[in-house]
Amino acid sequence: MTVLPDNGLPLAAEFPRATHEQWQSLVEGVLRKSGKNVSGSAAEAALSTTLDDGLVVQPLYTAADGGGDHGFPGFAPFTRGSVPAGGATGGWDVRQRHSRPDPARTNEAVLADLENGVASVWLAAGAAGVPVSGLGRALEGVYLDLAAVALDAGAEFHDAATELLRLYEERGVAPEAALGSLGADPLGLAARTGRYDALAGHTAQATELAQLCHRHHPGLRALVVDALPYHEAGASAAQELGCSLATGVAYLRDLTGAGLDVAAACGQLEFRYAATADQFLTIAKLRAARRLWARVAEAAGEPAAGAQRQHAVTSSVMMARRDPWVNMLRTTIACLAAGAGGADAVTVLPFDHALGLPDDFARRIARNTSTILVEESHLARVIDPAGGSWYVERLTDELARAAWDWFQEIERAGGQEAALRSGLIGERLATTWERRSAKLAARREPVTGVSEFPQLAERTVVRDEAPAAPHGGLPRVHRDDAFEALRSRSDAHLAATGARPRVFLAALGPAAAHTARVTFAANLFQAGGVEPVHDPVTVDPDTVAAAFAASGATTACICSSDALYAEQAGPTAGALRAAGARRVFLAGRPGEHEDAWRESGVDEFVFAGGDVVTVLTSVLDRMGVA
Repeated sequence: MTVLPDNGLPLAAEFPRATHEQWQSLVEGVLRKSGKNVSGSAAEAALSTTLDDGLVVQPLYTAADGGGDHGFPGFAPFTRGSVPAGGATGGWDVRQRHSRPDPARTNEAVLADLENGVASVWLAAGAAGVPVSGLGRALEGVYLDLAAVALDAGAEFHDAATELLRLYEERGVAPEAALGSLGADPLGLAARTGRYDALAGHTAQATELAQLCHRHHPGLRALVVDALPYHEAGASAAQELGCSLATGVAYLRDLTGAGLDVAAACGQLEFRYAATADQFLTIAKLRAARRLWARVAEAAGEPAAGAQRQHAVTSSVMMARRDPWVNMLRTTIACLAAGAGGADAVTVLPFDHALGLPDDFARRIARNTSTILVEESHLARVIDPAGGSWYVERLTDELARAAWDWFQEIERAGGQEAALRSGLIGERLATTWERRSAKLAARREPVTGVSEFPQLAERTVVRDEAPAAPHGGLPRVHRDDAFEALRSRSDAHLAATGARPRVFLAALGPAAAHTARVTFAANLFQAGGVEPVHDPVTVDPDTVAAAFAASGATTACICSSDALYAEQAGPTAGALRAAGARRVFLAGRPGEHEDAWRESGVDEFVFAGGDVVTVLTSVLDRMGVA
């Protein structure tokens, strides 16, 4: 019989147990080699990553970070899942969004989706999608007792819900067989539009629908607590959770005030969150959301009613308009995170979502993303697959605490409505987005195909224009906004003149010396729509003037190694100036030769971590690109 040693399995019995201090000592040695002479906790901090909301991702987690008892799936606090089996029996609800105004074309798309793996339909109705009067045509041929319908009708939610309920009755669907969500979200609508004059009326209508669903349609939920308006305005993960929590509490008060008990009121709410390409943060966010709502239900006296119904939607903020094919990678990671995080329903936005209405191919890729993860990767077969990870458990806990703090601040301000009216939420979200925008501008948060590895010659993807979304309240932001503005200026210049603005790359020395910085500079300038001209492959102070004149550019960037800069940067800058260069850049950080190089003609330095948007805006301005 094998006796297991106290310190691990037999395989590891002959090895001494490693300590945190030993690991830290090894980290110190590595950092010293990179020029950082730090020790102890400072060495560990040097490898840490700071997130929004004061969260810090450590380089190493141990059992001490895993926290205590996180419960079981399907039981309070529901961190590990809202139902005991999770999605193990059939995966998550694959929910596809449709917003095309033509009911007939929408019907074709809906049927194609349902026949090919989609389980429920998220249907935009009213001004943002299918006319309410066209819902019957859009849902023609749909088995409404099998396929759930989630409505998103904005201010017309009551009319849309009434029409859907009429369709159920007309088509012989038993009241208890109706499935889905009526999509009422008065506070979310107010956040989107900035209008509060109809809020009281909308709240009364939503409450009336909730009472109706509770009495006659147990498979329908009347209200959705939509956190997307806050995410799409630039909210951090904790701010998104805090706003959803405050909204959910406001609806809970309205419904219980109208006579529903706490359990029935909770049963009328579906929560909608954004899933991003930061997979661990998304997983932690969905787990934290369930834990937080369970705390609300506990405080309301019904801890068993705190099982949150979650609908995760891949983030529109992360979707890029340039090189949109990369969006497939982003949405795949986000979908994986949503499934691993325990979302009940998942919507993958098509890769061309930011360009307008999706085509058939984009919708097929979107629905197949879930299909592959569920049916081929078997992601849903493991309940709470991230549970037990010391990192994920710690991140879940820290995120939940940060979100609860923000929720309490909203409550102290008078609740979600008061915090929206006063501008508290808008101002706080704007501050968060301003910080993130600075990271995007400096490419510390790179956007592939946009701020990194852009393709000026890419084929333009054109789509039908999507209906106008509700606006007037919180803004809708995108990670590529600043770079998209620059690229649009370049496109207009190309259309007007037949050529893009250009920059001449003056590469000094052999390829081994200049390739790294030539690549860096080419990526940087192309991110703003400026075409790099690297011909000839290498120049020197004597040949650079002729090469620059032949390039047709008015701006130049010197690229090479530090050693060659010391010898040739000054003379090269002078020659470029003499040849008519209006602006001369040097790729690399300014060092001890900065003053001499500036005197020779270098105007500015471009380097990793610099504000790329400011540099490129200045470049286009000086080139006269409108």
